[in-house]
Amino acid sequence: MRERINVYVPPELLRQLIDLSERKRVSRSAIVEAAVSSFLSPDGSERMEAALARRLDRLTRQVQRLERDVTIGTETLALFIRFWLTVTPGLPADAQASAQAMGRERFENFVETLGRRLSRGASFLQEAPFEGIRRSDPAAGQSD
Repeated sequence: MRERINVYVPPELLRQLIDLSERKRVSRSAIVEAAVSSFLSPDGSERMEAALARRLDRLTRQVQRLERDVTIGTETLALFIRFWLTVTPGLPADAQASAQAMGRERFENFVETLGRRLSRGASFLQEAPFEGIRRSDPAAGQSD
């Protein structure tokens, strides 16, 4: 047996209820019943809080891994630039044009190789053995 009740809601909330009812092809009464039941359920908020905590934990681990990967990439690039600037001698003026043409060609090859690797899902960070450089932070201890 069901009891009838009358409820007053703001017009915008009624429009949302009607839209949801039409989209889901469910009666407005069924939607309101489910919403009230969920609201009154004593363990509903605890389940929601636990699910939210799990999501936040997962997001925290993902952000920590991203931070670690960005740090590795930044340090790698900085060390490469420092090394390259330290050991690469300057070119005489008559060799500049030839070197620039070769540099453009090598860069195009680099970009093509990078594109192929990214389209395959290949990642240097997945291939490289970083155990020796991992810091003792919570993100480093997580398995990827």
